[in-house]
Amino acid sequence: MKKEFTRVRSALDWTISLILLIAGCVTVAIPTPASVNIAAIFVIFAGILLIVVLRSAWKDKETGEKFHKKEFYFPQSCRDRIIKAVSDDIGSIDMQEEDKGNGLRLDLFYNRHTGKAYLQVFEYIPYRYEPATEFFEQPVSKIGKLLK
Repeated sequence: MKKEFTRVRSALDWTISLILLIAGCVTVAIPTPASVNIAAIFVIFAGILLIVVLRSAWKDKETGEKFHKKEFYFPQSCRDRIIKAVSDDIGSIDMQEEDKGNGLRLDLFYNRHTGKAYLQVFEYIPYRYEPATEFFEQPVSKIGKLLK
């Protein structure tokens, strides 16, 4: 399955940025000491910077649906078991092996509202991760163990 995801701003990103921006503007507008106004200007700057930089959601280019992303790292010795688990039974992944190496990366894109999840395994080739599998679609109910 061919999928392509791009980073986009989520509602939480916009909310955090706008709260900082509004709080800074209100603080500058009311009569306060100069030191508080200087701090408020830094808060305004932080809000503007976060609007420009912060992108924590992922969007499927084909459907326009937004997803959250989680990454898991496994040792290279688990390659065959991880690939078999992703393609057949995701519940059989042994999470005890997670973070004991970085030869494999499992990317999980999920959306709880629609109940869709996409998984892909990457293999570390010096200096970058290369796809080892294509995307596999699973229902969110089957990947509950990975979301904890």
